[in-house]
Amino acid sequence: MREHFDEIAGQSEINPMESARRSSRAVQRKRFYAEASVSEADGGHTVTLDGKPIKTPSGRTVIVPARALAEMIAAEWSAQGEFIEPLTMPLTRFANSVVQGVVDQSEAVRDDVAKYFASDLLFYRAGHPEGLVAREAAHWDPILFWAKDALGAHFMLAEGVMHVRQPDAAMAAARGALPGDPWIIAALHVITGLTGSALLALALFHGVIDPQQVWAAAHVDEDWNGEKWGVDDEVAARKAAKLVDFNAVAAALKELRQGG
Repeated sequence: MREHFDEIAGQSEINPMESARRSSRAVQRKRFYAEASVSEADGGHTVTLDGKPIKTPSGRTVIVPARALAEMIAAEWSAQGEFIEPLTMPLTRFANSVVQGVVDQSEAVRDDVAKYFASDLLFYRAGHPEGLVAREAAHWDPILFWAKDALGAHFMLAEGVMHVRQPDAAMAAARGALPGDPWIIAALHVITGLTGSALLALALFHGVIDPQQVWAAAHVDEDWNGEKWGVDDEVAARKAAKLVDFNAVAAALKELRQGG
């Protein structure tokens, strides 16, 4: 069973979603198990296939801290048909990546998320048209106000794409609000990568906005252009694929925060 799991979910990068897309053309593997379930383990819960726990390519047993999340991962395995489709298993890919590449370097992952505070999506604003300017402000300003009032992180804004240097104090304050738990920071890393905004990921973690609001805020410009000029099918397909990953990791984050 181990070698099958390695081939299906064996990504070691911090962000498992892009790895899965790159490997999506791999030869399909037949389902090799009858039942997926959840068992208790030291430090959490394991997902088992016919009683055997799933493992990472390095041989680590995937131990999930929240039982509800382990059950969601098991459900992905149960839902597979004759062939296993890795792209339909975002939580499996996420869990494997955390155990394989994040638990031993959570500070490095935290630093990687914090880098976004130097050039976050929310800092760079359109100068026109007025409708887009207003829409960006409606979605983005509340997050920046929250960061200033709740975190003490006062960021600077710029019009267009010209880089603006952010105050060291603001970046340090925002970084200080990032969690140290490897599973949670891994989730924020994925969400940051999918949205282009560590501030949106951080606001989601702190319960300031919900996943739907995060996704809408991350795509203000893209949605505006789609409304005005039409939606490109290829772009829409990529966005839909990313939304699947985003929703899965946002759901994982919710369970991890609740300790379920």
